Amino acid sequence: MMTSRREFLGAAAGTVAATGADAIVVDPKPLFDISPYLYMQFMEPLGASDTSVEAAWDYEADDWRRDFVDTTRDLAPGVIRYGGLFCRYYKWREGVGPPLKRPWMRNYVWGGRETNRVGTHEFVGLCRRVGAEPLYCVNFLADGEKRYRTTREGDRTGDAREAADWVSYCNDPDHRERRANGAAEPLTVKLWQLGNETSYGNATFSKDEAIARTIEFAKAMKARDRSIRLIGWGDRRSGSELWAPDLLKQAGEYLDFVAIHMMGQSPRRKDTVLRGLGYQKDPERAWEELLELADIVEKRVTELEHATAATDPRIGIAITEGHLSLPPHNANPILAEWLSAAYHARSLNIYQRHGARVKIATAADFEGNRWTVNAVMLQTPGKISYLMPVGAIARLFKGHNGKQGVAVRSAPSGLDIAASRTDGRIYLHVANLDYRRSVEASLAVDGAEVTGGRVSEIAPEDLRQYVNPEQPDAFKPREAALPPGPVPKWRFPAGSVTALELEFR
Repeated sequence: MMTSRREFLGAAAGTVAATGADAIVVDPKPLFDISPYLYMQFMEPLGASDTSVEAAWDYEADDWRRDFVDTTRDLAPGVIRYGGLFCRYYKWREGVGPPLKRPWMRNYVWGGRETNRVGTHEFVGLCRRVGAEPLYCVNFLADGEKRYRTTREGDRTGDAREAADWVSYCNDPDHRERRANGAAEPLTVKLWQLGNETSYGNATFSKDEAIARTIEFAKAMKARDRSIRLIGWGDRRSGSELWAPDLLKQAGEYLDFVAIHMMGQSPRRKDTVLRGLGYQKDPERAWEELLELADIVEKRVTELEHATAATDPRIGIAITEGHLSLPPHNANPILAEWLSAAYHARSLNIYQRHGARVKIATAADFEGNRWTVNAVMLQTPGKISYLMPVGAIARLFKGHNGKQGVAVRSAPSGLDIAASRTDGRIYLHVANLDYRRSVEASLAVDGAEVTGGRVSEIAPEDLRQYVNPEQPDAFKPREAALPPGPVPKWRFPAGSVTALELEFR
């Protein structure tokens, strides 16, 4: 459709009027496609440490808890990953077949034992019910940890053939064993990660061993299904360089993604208030420290981005685990308070702004009933599931997002923004990083007229607002229409996280 001179000048005038220091100005030119896997969740059976998977299963109904399924569907992760350190001793065949005949297993890292009631069919079934793609971590010869060869329960390591057999079980249309176990149609699991945290610690593979095993496993698994997409491990061993460049030079032809984990985000200041309950005496200082930790996320993503682009620009980045590791271990109560929003909103915005390379990312563990690093918390009596602040932000951003990343040309100081678009609609994810000051901003799209929009906002009056089973909807977004006007504006409250949808022409 042709644009008249009057319409063009009107749109241009609106842009000019909104290009001061108080303006958010978006360049609508698409820069990259946003991956449907960008907002993922990570599920791991955690034994006695955090009864995650077992707590989500309703043994009375012999199914996933309905409240858990509903909350997860609302969270809407694009992919759910199953594995973690657990994959070093997981034997997938123990989780298929008649449930009453499945053996229990000892959880060597996290304590206690697992029933294997949740196995391949159940996990994939959950993913299908909530609209997520399943992603499995295979037992990658226990990532090289020799202790799993000789446990009291036998050899718990898994070789390349075991991993390849799992691919066949899931994806071969005529697989006899799967069909006998009640699934006539393939489970269609296309995303697979080779091991987990293979460079962490001194008991795992060396870099050269890991690369050799990556090639071995990839060849075996792709021989069963060439359409699967594989994730290799690219992070460093302490004090050394990233493994990603050498991994991609030698094994890149077999891989689609290279992974690191955004862990170890521990307080950097010697006099930190982020240990224990220190933050309660100085919450504003805690907010500042959390923003400092988010700066580290940006540095790590940029480092891996440069390393992969220089070696194999085809390869995507996968942040397949990541959470805020505050003492006490994974249980700091600040993560139930809106104070943690400073870190989580900025981290998720970082991943999306780097979406040309970052294709899979998470900012939390998925679910459980003890650790506060979870996106979803489960209360067993009463069967209540609710979103922690990180989950509430992920739901907000995933639910209001475009298909293509675009650039923010200018924005007021203190606002952290990721922008995207779909056709004639711009989506803004805005975090006001100022603890005390609200920020009013006019809204403009370069060369276009903003004709309307909607706002979804989480803006507690007290940034120490918290969520628990008695107030599970503490961080439910407030919905509003964007006020009309020749130059639309919005005031972002201090510490708020907002999703705006702007209609333009």
